[in-house]
Amino acid sequence: MTGQDPSLDVAPVAESGVTADDVVVKAGMWSSGTGDTSGYGLIQRTYVRWPAAQQPYGGWFDDVADRILALVDLEFDRVVVDRGEITFFVPREKLPEVARQLRDDAHLRFEICVSVSGVHYPDDEGAELHAVYHFLSITHKRRIRVEVTCPDSDPHIPSLVRTYPMTDWHERETYDMFGLVFDGHPHLTRILMPDDWVGFPQRKDYPLGGVPVEYKGAVVPPPDQRRSYR
Repeated sequence: MTGQDPSLDVAPVAESGVTADDVVVKAGMWSSGTGDTSGYGLIQRTYVRWPAAQQPYGGWFDDVADRILALVDLEFDRVVVDRGEITFFVPREKLPEVARQLRDDAHLRFEICVSVSGVHYPDDEGAELHAVYHFLSITHKRRIRVEVTCPDSDPHIPSLVRTYPMTDWHERETYDMFGLVFDGHPHLTRILMPDDWVGFPQRKDYPLGGVPVEYKGAVVPPPDQRRSYR
């Protein structure tokens, strides 16, 4: 399970009006700091991660943003409008209150939390772990995304099971794969991996693993033991 990284390719970055902290230079297709097994090791991409938007966001995005701010005492950490979708970055301690208002307020009425997923950004110092929530309003026919962050050293985020019971297994899977601890969850245990499994398989620093496979006399080694294409 992966969360969405609302990133925007920019060329050149200098003309985009963003700060140096927003600019990410990524080498290779998949890996960072591990053996490149993709054959794309010489590819280099420069892009803006979470390009911050300023109001007016456009259309009903502004109505939702203004209504959340009117109901909850908070400031958005960031708002991203990209590819026709809007993401609200909110402080993790405000997540339960935001979720209750999204569900109950007649002007918002996001009846369903469609999914909860995790993302691991090892280079996002102090916010290495992200939890991403997708909300759907059947009443207003709208979708939004809410994202919260926490440091790897304190991977705690409030659970939304009491507000959206359907997030139960989603939070368990995000815990299982990324190690995010959802405080208040009624039974936060692994759901895919064995209970005694060590580590969180979808973190970017998790070993690729694998077993040697023999195929018509040739042996295919595990992914992290394959040759580099540099």
